Amino acid sequence: MSFGSPQQNPYGQPQDPQQGYGYPQQGQQPGYGYPQQGVPPQQGYGYPQQPGYPGGAPRVASMGRRLGARLIDGAIYGVVYTVLAIGGIAGAVNSAKNCDPNAADYQTCLNNAGSDFVTKFGAVIGVLAVIGLLYEWLMVGLVGRTLGKMAVGLHVVNAETGGKPGLGKSFIRWVIPMVGAIACGIGQLLVYLSPFWDKSGRQQGWHDKAAGTMVVQN
Repeated sequence: MSFGSPQQNPYGQPQDPQQGYGYPQQGQQPGYGYPQQGVPPQQGYGYPQQPGYPGGAPRVASMGRRLGARLIDGAIYGVVYTVLAIGGIAGAVNSAKNCDPNAADYQTCLNNAGSDFVTKFGAVIGVLAVIGLLYEWLMVGLVGRTLGKMAVGLHVVNAETGGKPGLGKSFIRWVIPMVGAIACGIGQLLVYLSPFWDKSGRQQGWHDKAAGTMVVQN
C-alpha cells in the first residue's frame, strides 16, 4: 500500500472532498446559468410601471382639455345657480307685492321684503357652495372625474399609484381653489393657471401638488 496518493473512487475519478456529484452542498454558491430561487429579477430602466398607468408613463392632460372640462362644469354650475336665483328673486318680489301702499306700515313691509331678498340670496349662495362641494369632492374622490372631465376624457388620479384619489385628497384639491376665490377670484384663477409653471412634466397645479394628484387623459 502506498501513502500520499489521492484516494481513487470505484469509477476511476478522483473524489473532491469539497464537492459531491450532481448537487451543490449546503452553503455553496450555485453555478452560473440558472437563476437563484426567491430572488426577484432586476427591473429595467425607465419609467416604472405602476397600477393605473397602462404601458408605463401616464399621458398628462393638456391644458386645453382641462380648460374645456372647467368650462363645462362652470356651465353646469351656472344652470343650477340660475334656477336657485330665480326662485329666490321670485319669492322676494312676491313679498314686496303683498305690501299695501295705503297701509301705514308700507315702508316697513318693503324693508322686510328687502331683508327677505338678501336672506334668500345668501341662502342661494350657500346652497350653491354645498352643491359645488359635493359635486367636485365626491365625484373626483369616488369616480375620479366630474361631468366636464368625462366629456373631454380626463381623469384625476393619485399621482403615485394611478388609482382614484379618494375623498381625502379630493377634498384638499377642491378646498384650495375655493380659498383662493375669497380674494375676488384672483387666487382661484392663479391656482387653475399654476400647471403652466410646473417644472415636473406632470402639469400639476398647486392644488394637485398639495393633494398628491394629477390629471391624465385617455
